[in-house]
Amino acid sequence: MKTLTALFTAAALTLTAGLAQADDDVPGGEIPALVANKTIMPLDQLEKIAKDLHKEARITDTDLEKRLNGAYEYKVELELGRDEWDVVLDASNGKVLSDRRD
Repeated sequence: MKTLTALFTAAALTLTAGLAQADDDVPGGEIPALVANKTIMPLDQLEKIAKDLHKEARITDTDLEKRLNGAYEYKVELELGRDEWDVVLDASNGKVLSDRRD
């Protein structure tokens, strides 16, 4: 009985952890429609907002994700010398949600 309880608990924890991280990457083919219907801002404008936070940095990676609540976030990774920054923006309005150094 203890083994069954332990297995059930492990399965429940695994499922819960998976749901907590269930953001979905948005396929590139969907982005033009999201911009056209003004669900998200154009990606170049979002990148400019991130670059304005770290003027001399260069963008190394970007990622558009749809959150479980339906909101879109644009994640921008920047590099300046040995410093790396992760900037997360609300893709609908460009608001900076986080700006942290790795």
